[in-house]
Amino acid sequence: MFRHVLLRRNPVKISLNYLRREASNSSSSQGSNSGHEQEDNTKDKLPQNENPINRTLRVLKQDVKSFKDILSFWQDEKPEDTMARYKKLKEFPNHVDIVIIGGGAIGSSIAYWLKSTAQKGLQVAVVEKDPTYSKASSVLSVGGLRQQFSLEENIQMSLFGSEFLRNINDYLGVEGFADVDVQFQPHGYLFLASEAGAETLQTNSKLQNSLGARNVILSPQMLRDKFPWINTEGIALGCLGLEKEGWFDPWSLLFGFKRKALSLGVDYIDGEAVDFIFVNKTQVVSDDPFFSTPQELVVRLPNGTMNTISFSIAIIAAGAFSNNIARKANIGTGKGLLSVPLPVEPRKRYVYCFHSPDGPGLNTPLTIDPSDTYFRREGLGGCYICGRSPEFAEEEPSIDNLDVDHKFFEEKIWPILAQRVKSFENLKVVSSWAGYYEFNTFDENGIIGMHPRHNNICFATGFSGHGIQQAPAVGRAIMELIVYSEFRTINLSKMGFDRFINIEPIRETNIV
Repeated sequence: MFRHVLLRRNPVKISLNYLRREASNSSSSQGSNSGHEQEDNTKDKLPQNENPINRTLRVLKQDVKSFKDILSFWQDEKPEDTMARYKKLKEFPNHVDIVIIGGGAIGSSIAYWLKSTAQKGLQVAVVEKDPTYSKASSVLSVGGLRQQFSLEENIQMSLFGSEFLRNINDYLGVEGFADVDVQFQPHGYLFLASEAGAETLQTNSKLQNSLGARNVILSPQMLRDKFPWINTEGIALGCLGLEKEGWFDPWSLLFGFKRKALSLGVDYIDGEAVDFIFVNKTQVVSDDPFFSTPQELVVRLPNGTMNTISFSIAIIAAGAFSNNIARKANIGTGKGLLSVPLPVEPRKRYVYCFHSPDGPGLNTPLTIDPSDTYFRREGLGGCYICGRSPEFAEEEPSIDNLDVDHKFFEEKIWPILAQRVKSFENLKVVSSWAGYYEFNTFDENGIIGMHPRHNNICFATGFSGHGIQQAPAVGRAIMELIVYSEFRTINLSKMGFDRFINIEPIRETNIV
């Protein structure tokens, strides 16, 4: 037992395990970041055949040095500053019950639900490589909330999302702090359908209303009467959300989740998850006599050093880059069930903000053309935001950076906007940004649940643009799965990893 603890703390073991895995993965993951990670850490490589006594002495010397450094703080700092600094040195946990990889809206929601339910019964840590969230999908989204889906699971998750936002401070309020204000704008969604999509739109509306949503089907004349600015050429029907739909500030929701999780005792670790350390499971009945499972997570800290954290369950909620983490657990690179990859990849999407002083008024819903081009108002100054997904796979932009292609707006978006809303003929683009979708290439729906082989690896990813609005429901669902071993509120069994093995896609007809 002592030997296990010593090895877990030993930086030699951390470095060698990490470097071995990077070397073995370099040939099978060409184009990934693994090569860079190996290059970054080779300079810190330690002797491979170090005498155990020398190793112990070296570790003790490091501990003594750290203690001397702490004592030296007293010379120049106040006692309270020294203790705060000492606490910071010791804040990296050696073991947790649950480690969540990814601290965006999904990861922070999971952390909140776990701690609010289990309290001190679970120790939870969140590993987030970008604590500023400057490139996080959560804060770069347009923050839409709708029930206009065709899958019952998505409708139910969105309905709960609406209830959660309406009563957000009952969930996320922290005594002594200001209320969370997500600035919800309840102007609804307006889906427009051509003749080809009219029947599907009606069928979906019936299902949505039967589950508790409230929307209405509008004919072209009804659309013109309600929204005089709209050109209904080529439009057979529209579906307008009357309640529980609109948009909100994604940053405020993420901030609320994180603040509440921290107040409940969740550890947030600023660092990047770079690898797993495995342990052989000899007691597991398997066709692979050397079957092993991830037991520790290797984390690179901002100063470049690496540390490990052992866990009982690891939750992969790393958004667009979740597949990179899954591959470190041999998911998609192993044998048998481990040969099936996590089908999530980053897709870059542009959002353009334009000004149109004579555009539609304040009651304008988030409007979606049959081409999937969308727009909505942004604030009160005659500004709007818009976007569209590429029609064809070959049009997908490079994910090497988050640069914006303005030619895409001019050629693919503006003509549709101008045709649908005449006042948009003279619009002016004032700003733009790009973000990553965590795109599920299998069926464009979320992946929620445990891996069938690694029973301590859980997924909450692949939401293909719906993650921010589904975050409250996803967090609760993962909590139920871990705490109660079953879904208790919304049955999301269809959204598990098994569907990739059985080749059973669950397709959504209203993907935007």
